[in-house]
Amino acid sequence: MKKPNDNPADPFKKALAEATRVMADDPELGVTYSVDPPGLGNDSVRLPQISRRMTKQEVLLARGTADAYALKLRHHDAKTHNRYSPQGQMARDLYESMETARCEAVGAITMPGTASNIDAKIANEAERRGYAGLTEASDAPLAVAAGYLIRHLATGRPLPPGADNVMNLWRNFIEEQAADTLGNLEETLKDQTAFAKFSRRIIEDLGYGDQLGDDPDDVSEDQEDEASSDEQEEEPDSSGSEDDQSDENDEAAPEQSQEEQMDAAEAQVSAEELEDMDMSEETEMPEGDMPLEPPPPPPHSEADPGYKVFTTAHDEEIRAEELAEPQELERLRAYLDQQLEPLKGAVSRLANKLQRRLQAQQNRSWEFDLEEGTLDAGRLARVVANPTTPLSFKTEKDTEFRDTVVTLLLDNSGSMRGRPISIAAICADVLARTLERCDVKVEILGFTTRAWKGGQSREDWLNAGREQGPGRLNDLRHIIYKSADAPWRRSRDNLGLMMKEGLLKENIDGEALEWAHRRVAYRPEARKILMVISDGAPVDDSTLSVNPANYLEKHLRDVIAMVEKRKQVELLAIGIGHDVTRYYDRAVTITDVEQLAGAMTEQLASLFDSDPRARARIMGIRKAS
Repeated sequence: MKKPNDNPADPFKKALAEATRVMADDPELGVTYSVDPPGLGNDSVRLPQISRRMTKQEVLLARGTADAYALKLRHHDAKTHNRYSPQGQMARDLYESMETARCEAVGAITMPGTASNIDAKIANEAERRGYAGLTEASDAPLAVAAGYLIRHLATGRPLPPGADNVMNLWRNFIEEQAADTLGNLEETLKDQTAFAKFSRRIIEDLGYGDQLGDDPDDVSEDQEDEASSDEQEEEPDSSGSEDDQSDENDEAAPEQSQEEQMDAAEAQVSAEELEDMDMSEETEMPEGDMPLEPPPPPPHSEADPGYKVFTTAHDEEIRAEELAEPQELERLRAYLDQQLEPLKGAVSRLANKLQRRLQAQQNRSWEFDLEEGTLDAGRLARVVANPTTPLSFKTEKDTEFRDTVVTLLLDNSGSMRGRPISIAAICADVLARTLERCDVKVEILGFTTRAWKGGQSREDWLNAGREQGPGRLNDLRHIIYKSADAPWRRSRDNLGLMMKEGLLKENIDGEALEWAHRRVAYRPEARKILMVISDGAPVDDSTLSVNPANYLEKHLRDVIAMVEKRKQVELLAIGIGHDVTRYYDRAVTITDVEQLAGAMTEQLASLFDSDPRARARIMGIRKAS
């Protein structure tokens, strides 16, 4: 019997995970769903999250991503791939893109049902990156176009809208430069080694041969001869038996199915491992050699490998719409609007001011004498003087301003309750709406904990015997109010969730900042901005009662140092009532929550100021008056 709180998407997610394992031919493959960018590891895949609503777009994207990763695991050998991988960046991008296309094309040929699923993934990627609107080959990524062309030629399938535009912008160039090599595509497609050599020839044909590096076949033959001679000198007794065994396996292979061969190979590896273990127990190892140990678990924090977390089993990363029913979100949003009715006029004026400042910097130059665009009235006189002269058009040049994403990370701790959280919510709302009008994508995130005083994590710690120095000892709750790709109108009601009674609890800033940084760093935009809004230092009574008093504060400083050192993301902060300049280099402190809208507006506008002196003046450490 289905329980009222059951997620209706769970059966589909479970079925998709099983199908992915079968397609990848790996029953132990880990399959997770997350709002973080999809990813592929050696033994796990991360698929796009599927909400309770199970929209058609979510389902198609998840299926397409799952099929693409499963086919990569099934048809791709990392050792072979790395052996032929070029050294230069552009050559490597071409090589990676064509190999991905090969795996997907082989899957589409052998399992036609995967083709339409992967089309959905490609269509989503093309739409997200704006490929349909590109008009010049120089604006389209050559590596992506090469991968699309390989897939199209191998399968004969038309590409989704947007992707076909990128391919066609480069298609003539690629086919002219590599016509002879492309003729060998069909015969190399199912052999990864042959295809790797084929890809290197394509890269050379396209003019990037200087980035290929040494021929791996020439280098590896000498190395293999040396390695084999060393093995014969070190283990003369065992080499013969191993050769005999491999010969027997080679003779039996044609009579075995693919699955039987894999089972036999796994059994052989296991037997060899057992023999090695027995030898290590019976013989004395040379000095300096130590038995291999399993690798340590990955650290909980990239910024500080020593940062401990007792358990992550109860942590939660969740969309706002999953924490309340739609009717409740609408009611909470109405309550938020009512609370901020007196501020609407001031906030609207600030939003208009920000929009004017940003739009004034968006399009500062024009391209003339084009075949399409806006009619150039200044050149109409030429047409009047000579009617055979074609009409001239112009378009505004896009600056790097448009290729930007802004993440707002809001402190959802209990100390923000009341007017601070109300104003933070409405300011996030106004900024998202304003920046969206200026073609800047905005993500709104919040962080708190699921419980006061530790929650289930503390219960587990107590039941496990009260380990000394357990590290973070509470259940995290990271909330996604608006993803970067979601339009503001769909996320408007979500911000009302901050008004929900009982939502705001403790704040563990370091892990929240690392989570937000990880999300924005994976974004495709060229420029990434992360703004933190908090009212003080990280506080969690459960954690601080059994760890050093500065445990969470030290971790926050370590994360900030990591973000600022990597320079992938521009980090700034606004402190409400507390001085956050002791943590962040670029920060402003306000003493009245009603100053928040102005501070956020000024900080963001300054980031796009073309005058470096004005930008430095605003971005310096100063307090709002």
